Amino acid sequence: MRHNVLDLFCGAGGLSLGFKMAGFNIVGGIDFNQEAIDTHALNFKDGFHFCGDISTLDNDFILKNFEGKVDVIIGGPPCQGFSTANMQQKDHKDDERNKLFYQFIRFVELLKPKAFVMENVRGILTKDDGHVKEAMMKIMDDLGYNVDVRVLAASDYGVPQKRMRAFFVGTSKLLDEAFDFNNIQKKPIVTVKDAIGDLYDLDNETKLSTVEDEFNLKVEPSCEYQKTMRMDSDNILYNHNIKYPKEIVQIRMSHVPEGGNWKDVPDELWDTIRTNRHSSAYRRLNSNEVSITIDTGHMNYFHPKYNRVPTVRESARIQSFPDDFIFTGGQGAQFRQVGNAVPPLLSKAIAETLKTYLDRNTSGEEN
Repeated sequence: MRHNVLDLFCGAGGLSLGFKMAGFNIVGGIDFNQEAIDTHALNFKDGFHFCGDISTLDNDFILKNFEGKVDVIIGGPPCQGFSTANMQQKDHKDDERNKLFYQFIRFVELLKPKAFVMENVRGILTKDDGHVKEAMMKIMDDLGYNVDVRVLAASDYGVPQKRMRAFFVGTSKLLDEAFDFNNIQKKPIVTVKDAIGDLYDLDNETKLSTVEDEFNLKVEPSCEYQKTMRMDSDNILYNHNIKYPKEIVQIRMSHVPEGGNWKDVPDELWDTIRTNRHSSAYRRLNSNEVSITIDTGHMNYFHPKYNRVPTVRESARIQSFPDDFIFTGGQGAQFRQVGNAVPPLLSKAIAETLKTYLDRNTSGEEN
C-alpha cells in the first residue's frame, strides 16, 4: 500500500529520504532555507515545494492542496520556547519560539493524517524534569493521536555515526493499535572505514578539487554499506570537494592518531598554550569505530587518514545519504544541509515499522 508523506521543516531531506526508501511517496517539502529546498526539490522532483515562512500558508491553501492526500506528516520543528512556566501562560502559543511547533500541530489538526513523526533534540524529553514532554504529548493526545516517544541512537540502525535524536510518533486513535518503538529492528554496527574507505585513494589522485568536480570511483565496494551507498550512482561521486587547510593546521594534525585530539599536538605548535580546549578540537575520526556526530562543517573533526576535514560527500556517507543524493548551493550550504539532516537510514528504520503498522491497520482502504 502506498502512503503519502508531507515533510514540514524538511531541510535537505534526510527524513524524507528514509521514508522514500521504506516505500512511502513524498508529496512535498516545506522549509525556510532556499538552498535546502533546492536540494529537496532536486532529489524529490514530483512533490510540492515551498520556501518561506510556513505560517504564511493559510488554512484554505493547505486544505485545497493536501486535504485527503496526506497519510503521514513528518518534520523537525524547533521547540526552544517550551518550558513548564511557559506552558502555564495563556499566551504560550504566541511565543515566537513556539511558533514552528504549533505550525506542525496546525497541519496535523487540519489534515488529520493517519500518523505523524516529529523529530527533535533528545534534551526535549528531559527538559523541566520531563514536564515539557508531557505537555507536548497531551497536545498531541488531544488531537486524537496515540503517541510513543523515544530517543534513538543512529548507530543502532546502520548509520556509521553516534547521533542521538528524539522522535515522537503519533498514530490516529481511529486505528486499531498504537505504534511501538520496540518493534523497530536494530542493525549491525557500521564503521567509518565501512562508510568512506572506498574513497580513501581519491586523495592520491588529487590534493585539491572544486565544488563542481565529479569523481569516477574505480575501486570496488568492500562492504555492503558501500554497495548500498553506490547502488544508483553509476560510480560517480559528487559533492566531494577535497580541500586541505593551511599548512600549520596540517602539521598539527600530523601528530594526531586516529581517535586522538588536540592533546596529541606538541605544545610548541600552538600560538597560545591552553588546557581548556573542547575534546572535539582537532579530533581525528577512527576508521574502526562509528563516527562522532557530524556537524555543519566546522573544523571539529578530521579525516581518519588525511590532515583535512571530511568532504561534504564523506560527511553525507557518514550520515547515510547515498551517492545519488546530490546537495546544491555553495560548499558551506552543503555542509549545513548534511549536518542538520536526520540520517536517512535512521529515518528508514522508523518508516519501515510505521509502514507495516499502517498497512496492517488500513488494509481495508484502497491503495
